[in-house]
Amino acid sequence: MKKDILKDFSKSELLEKIMEESSVLSKLKMGHSISPIENPLKIKELRRKLARLKTELVKREI
Repeated sequence: MKKDILKDFSKSELLEKIMEESSVLSKLKMGHSISPIENPLKIKELRRKLARLKTELVKREI
């Protein structure tokens, strides 16, 4: 997700997206611990996406 796209989101949309992505990440991690997933790099991508969302949210609070 690019910075330009994140700037278009409102604060409530960012919070909603963070909750959605964190639940997907936790499900993916749990599934990977039970049986290996096909592409484990998805976990890395989701973690980075979540960090970008959280960073944008903190920038707006400051």
